[in-house]
Amino acid sequence: MTASPLLLLQCLPPISSATTSKRGMQPPRLAHDSAAVARRNAPACVLACSKTSNGRRRRSDDYHATLRALNSKGRFPTKSLGQHYMLHSEVNEQLASAADVGEGDVILEIGPGTGSLTNVLIDSGATVLAIEKDPHMAALVSERFAGTDRLKVLNEDFLKCHIHSCMISLLKSIKSLDINSRSVKVVSNIPFNISKDVVKQLLPMGDIFSEVVLLLQEETALRLAESSLPTSEYRPINIFVNFYSDPEFKFKVPRTNFFPQPNVDAAVVTFKLKKAEDYPSVSSTKSFFSMITSAFNGKRKMLRKSLQHIRTSTDIQNALASVGLPATSRPEELTLDDFVKLHNVIMNV
Repeated sequence: MTASPLLLLQCLPPISSATTSKRGMQPPRLAHDSAAVARRNAPACVLACSKTSNGRRRRSDDYHATLRALNSKGRFPTKSLGQHYMLHSEVNEQLASAADVGEGDVILEIGPGTGSLTNVLIDSGATVLAIEKDPHMAALVSERFAGTDRLKVLNEDFLKCHIHSCMISLLKSIKSLDINSRSVKVVSNIPFNISKDVVKQLLPMGDIFSEVVLLLQEETALRLAESSLPTSEYRPINIFVNFYSDPEFKFKVPRTNFFPQPNVDAAVVTFKLKKAEDYPSVSSTKSFFSMITSAFNGKRKMLRKSLQHIRTSTDIQNALASVGLPATSRPEELTLDDFVKLHNVIMNV
């Protein structure tokens, strides 16, 4: 039975703030015989094993395992890459569970780091395509799982990688190995600083992925998961998320679960991707999102003013009236459906 998050946190030795702030976030060095020292000094609850979906037992990644992995490459977390490593396997197991990862799944993982989540995904029976920008961490993960054919590691920048081609190539190779792919998903603990870019790249890919499950900064997670509710924080990204997916906030992950500890808490969100035939009916997604961008560029303006470069102010006002909206409507007051109706009327004027 896996220890509770609270018990694990109580057992883990503290991470010195001086270590992370004054020495460039460098993890404390372990003795040469680090594995033996960690086993000797670590509390039993940290080293507890957990059962995998196929009944095997594995040793969980923890604070000591993470530091040993980084130490083996002489590495420390890099701020520019947004590297914050997960210290507790139980959180990774919950992340995989949120995606219902099982035997035969194919998973895209962005930024595997030391491979703690990768370990859970592979032990759940999935085949993983891991994309890692840091060449040292890409090498570490490749070495760690050298004995399995369920992992392919690409040392590339995800935001510059042609994901569609990579996934098609992987799926073809899996088919040749006669592995039954139940579904293709994204499951990742991604750097907070690229979260919106990742979301924008992945959500329109419902032709490949059935689901995207991401560990994000809590504030971002809440904003994206509640994207159907116009608020003062309503943005074009909310329209985008609802257009391509059905988001759901799953659970919060306290900042104390990461090394180095970030300044904010995290949370997991699942995005059930829509197929193209299920997208809202618009004549052109390009013109639709162009209109959305224009509308929010003048967020405090009424739409009849912010969209007058598309049609005259009178045309916009008439379009608003035809879909049952006030002439004084502002962008933060409209739902996705409202914008779809408005776009279709304006494009037909």
